[in-house]
Amino acid sequence: MTVKVIDFQSAASVSSHRRLADLPNRVVQGDPHHETRLHFQSSDEGFIAGTWTSTPGKWHAFTQRDEFCYLILGHIRLIAEDGSAQEFRTGDAFLIPDGFKGYWEVLETTTKHFVIRDRHGDDLI
Repeated sequence: MTVKVIDFQSAASVSSHRRLADLPNRVVQGDPHHETRLHFQSSDEGFIAGTWTSTPGKWHAFTQRDEFCYLILGHIRLIAEDGSAQEFRTGDAFLIPDGFKGYWEVLETTTKHFVIRDRHGDDLI
């Protein structure tokens, strides 16, 4: 079997849409809607990569995963449970390590490329 490099610009992807408010007790502010295009998923489903877009809002961050992000467009703030905050804009890259607790706040509609490694068997998207 030949293994091919995944080109995010031309890769076939599986798209999903969700209104985050449909997940119980997740949203803190606004009514964020997410679109996820999954470009890669490992055979054990514990490693995924794709492109994600969110409308503005604030929610409890998903935990128990390592996530690398590269913002293609937009402006977000990550707020740790101790209240410290970091802002990221178009062109920024960052890593959210397993164990981060706090909030995602999308200040402007944002699109990112992401890579997630899940060690706990959670629903990744």
